[in-house]
Parts: sequence; C-alpha cells; structure tokens
Amino acid sequence: MNWNQLRTVLWLRWRLTRNQWARSGGLGAVIAMVAVFSSLVLGAVCFVGALGGAVLGLANVPPAVIMAIWCGITVAFLFFWTIGLLAELQRSETIDLQRLMHLPVALGQMFAINYLVSHFTLSIAVAVPAMLGLAIGLGISRGPQMLLLIPLALGMVFMVTAWTYCLRGWLATLMSNPRRRRTVIMTITFVFILISQGPNLYFNVFQNRAGPSAGHGESRNAHQQEMFNELLAAQDFLPPLWVAVGARGLAEGNAWPAWWGLLGCLGLGLLGLRRAYRSTVRFYTGQTGGRAAVRTGVANRPSLLPATAERGSRRFLELELPAVPEQAAALALATFRSMLRAPEVKMAWATSFLMSLIAGASFLLRAPPTMSETAKPFIATAVVLFSVFMMVQFLVNQFGFDRDGFRSLMFSPVDRRLVLLGKNLACLPAGAGFGTLLLMFVSFWLHAGLLTFLAGLFQLAAVLLIGSLAGNLLSILVPYRIQAGSLKPTKMPGVAMLVLMFCQLFFPIALSPVFLPAAAGWAWQCAGWPDQVPVNLLLSMLLAAVAAVIYWQSLDPLGRLLYRRETKILAVVTVEVE
Repeated sequence: MNWNQLRTVLWLRWRLTRNQWARSGGLGAVIAMVAVFSSLVLGAVCFVGALGGAVLGLANVPPAVIMAIWCGITVAFLFFWTIGLLAELQRSETIDLQRLMHLPVALGQMFAINYLVSHFTLSIAVAVPAMLGLAIGLGISRGPQMLLLIPLALGMVFMVTAWTYCLRGWLATLMSNPRRRRTVIMTITFVFILISQGPNLYFNVFQNRAGPSAGHGESRNAHQQEMFNELLAAQDFLPPLWVAVGARGLAEGNAWPAWWGLLGCLGLGLLGLRRAYRSTVRFYTGQTGGRAAVRTGVANRPSLLPATAERGSRRFLELELPAVPEQAAALALATFRSMLRAPEVKMAWATSFLMSLIAGASFLLRAPPTMSETAKPFIATAVVLFSVFMMVQFLVNQFGFDRDGFRSLMFSPVDRRLVLLGKNLACLPAGAGFGTLLLMFVSFWLHAGLLTFLAGLFQLAAVLLIGSLAGNLLSILVPYRIQAGSLKPTKMPGVAMLVLMFCQLFFPIALSPVFLPAAAGWAWQCAGWPDQVPVNLLLSMLLAAVAAVIYWQSLDPLGRLLYRRETKILAVVTVEVE
C-alpha cells in the first residue's frame, strides 16, 4: 500500500468536503456533525444495553434462547439493511475512480476507501455495537469461548456488505445504458420487494388462511412447533444465520459450528469483494459491454423499428389534453416521457406500484375485520395520504430532475404559470394511479361502499392539488440537483436538506384537514341526524373544489416568482458539485 498516495487522496476528499460545507454556509457541516454524533451515541447505548443484558440476564438461559436472540438481531439488521438498500440501489462513490484512471495510483486502495465509506450507515452503527456488546457480555457471563462470536458477527457483517457493494456496482453498470436495461431494472426492484415482503405475506396471509383455526389449540401448537423446526433446519443453509447457529453451539460447549461459520462468512465476503473490485475495474475501463453493440453485417441494413419508435414517440408528444392549454400540455407530455425514460424515476414508481399491489393483496387475502361504519372513512382518507406521501420527493423538487434541460425551460417563451401547470400534470398519473389503486383495494376489503370510495377520490384530488401547490413553492425556493442514474441528491445544501426532512416529517400533519369530511360525517351520525345525507362525500367535493380554486389562483404569483428566481435555480440544478 502506498501511504503517500493514500494520504493525498484522503486530504483531497477532506478539502472537497470542506468546500461543500463552506458553500452551504456551514449548515451542512452542522447537520453532518449532529447526524454523526447521534449515530455514535445510539451505537454506544446499544453496546451498553446489550452488554448489561447479557451479563445480568443471559447467564443461565438455555442455548436455544441464546440462538433466538442472535437470530433476532441478525434478522433485524438484515431488515433495516434491506430498507437502506432499497432506498439507494445504485452505488455512490465517495472517490470518483474515473478521474484517477490517468494517474499512477493504486486503484485497490481507492476501492477499499470507497467500500468502507459507503457503509457508514445507521444500521451498521446500531447493529455492530449491539453485537459486540452482546458477545462480550456472554463471554463474561458464560465463559471466554463465547468471545468467538465477535469475529463471527463481524464476518457476517463483512459478507453482507461485500455482496451489497458488489450488487450496487452491478446495478451501476446496468444503469450506464438504461434504455436497454429497463426490464432488468424493473425485475430487480420487483425481486427486492418480494424478498422484503415475503415473510409478511407468508406468516400474516397464507399461514392465517391455511393454518389451523384458533379453536383447535393443540393442532395450532403442533403446527407452530413444526414451523419452528423447519426454521431451525433452514438456518444451516442461510449464511447470515450462521451466527445464531454458532452462538447455540458455543452455549452448548461445541465451538465447531462457530469456526465453520466464521470461515464460511469470510470466504463468501472475500469472494463478493473480489467480484466487486473486478466489476469496478471493468466498468471504469470500458470492458462491461460484452459483445460489440454494433455488428457490421446488420449495421447497414435498413430497419423500420427506429422509425416506428420515433413515430410512436412523436404521436405521444402530439397528444392534446382536454381543457389544458397547449403549452402546458406539451410540457406535461414531454416531462412525463422523460420520467418514463429515466431509470431512477421508473424504479421509484415501480416500487410504489408494487408496494401498492402487495399491500392490496395482503388486505384482500385476509378476512375483513369487524369494524364500525364510522371508522371506514378515516381509513380511506389515511390511505389517500399514504399514496401521495410516496410522491413527495417528486412534488417538492420538480426542476431537480431536469438538470441541464432546465435551460430549455428558461429560454422558452412559455408563460411560467403554464410551466408549473405542466410539471404538476406530469406527476398526476403516478399520484392518481397509486392512490386510486390503494383506495380500491381498501374499499373492497372493508366493504366501505360506493359513497366512501367516491369521497376518497375527491380527497385524493384535494391532496394532489395542495401537494402540487406546496411543491411548486418549494421547488422554486429550495431546488437541488438530482444525480443522474439515481434518486440521490448531489451534495444537497443544508437549507434544502432541512426543508426535505421537514416535508417528510410534517407532511401528514400539514394535510390533516383532509380528515375534516370524515370527522364531520362522524359528528353528523353522533348527533342522530339522517343517515341519508352523504356528509363525507359532499364535504369532500367541497374540499376538492376549494383546493382547485386556491391552486389555480396561486399559479400567477408562483409563476412570477419562478421568473425572478430562474437564474438561481439554473445555477443549482446544472452545476454538479464534486
């Protein structure tokens, strides 16, 4: 290892970070320091809690309990790790190797730095101290042989992170040519969602339908014992659960399962890291294409496919939207087509759509609960808010995905209020589609009735209008650039980071007035007034009408504000910060 090169690259990375903090006015540095300090404190609390619990409460428990505790910690770590992986599928390099390819530097140590830095996550900061504290506490209370759990647990974490890094590199390679990899990306997203939701569907849906009823106690206990035995047998074939198997063996006085698990985790981790390094080198040296994309025998043949695709694309962009100005309709169709062509947007929309399908299937395959009629409108409204909440990142930053394309909007003679209208219409199909789909599932599951479903549709329209109004304002005041190929912001300013966190946290509170129609309907029933009056539906229609009027009246002042801040938005969304 060349220590001089390593120190130089680390110093360069530190200077770039300082420049980013200075550019954001120091607020970004404060937020980063607070986040790091909070993670350290949380990790220390987990370490002390696990150490004390192991010393005081696990000295004389059976080995099966020790195995169950380690199995629970491992499953929890994998669960939160999978959530983080779904949030950011593509790998983010802290040091861009492509800028160092022309220099005589060792790429191996740069790769190692990127690997280590990319895994400074909250799940690691919580799980690793908890595992270390639990292993040390077991070593104190049950004997020094339990300390073998320390390298075993670290080996399991190394194995998971190595293959995750390899997977992210593979996805980055696929995204380098997104037009030809759309189907693959959608399949990967679908597989991840099925893996994360598989236990939920199996235990909460299929087992509840196929398992014994609650009245047959002995049969139900036997069925659960059989499932537990199957899980125990499956642990030997699941590498992440080798930690639990080794913990049980050590508690029984047998160290061989722990040693074999340690060797297996280290071997698999080294294999994953080796494949990740080789794929990284191939990616940056342009060797990922496989066979040549253009063949001489076919290159000169005339093909009708591009012309057909071009005619289809032109026909789509020439559509006319009823009651929508022509300029706003053209911008909406162009923005929607660009979103459909962006792999990161399609992945986010596909994730939302598949989550809606899985949640709907979970509802439909279960028996409907015994619930009063007054509670059903509130559940329908909550479903509407949840569906729009999944679109917040698109509503509050409508120009961040344009990047260099924002210049076209800036130089165009289109009225700026029509620009905002077109941007909002481009997000309408996804928001309305997800909301309507979830609302249909929940209404059918609850047997809520047609009036409740129609009221939910008007509430969905009101929420989309209010969200679009707030999103227009935030997109103008605090824009930020979205990195191409992923949904990750490119070095967000501190103010934009706080605003995004605020929107994510207080979005349900800001839209809580949408519950007023359901609350008014409940109060109407409590007062004993006639049930034939659809209070919820009427007030939902009124709410949607008021939201539409407010939204339409806000387009003019927000359009003038967009005109005044165009140059500032252009400077933010087009400049890529290192």
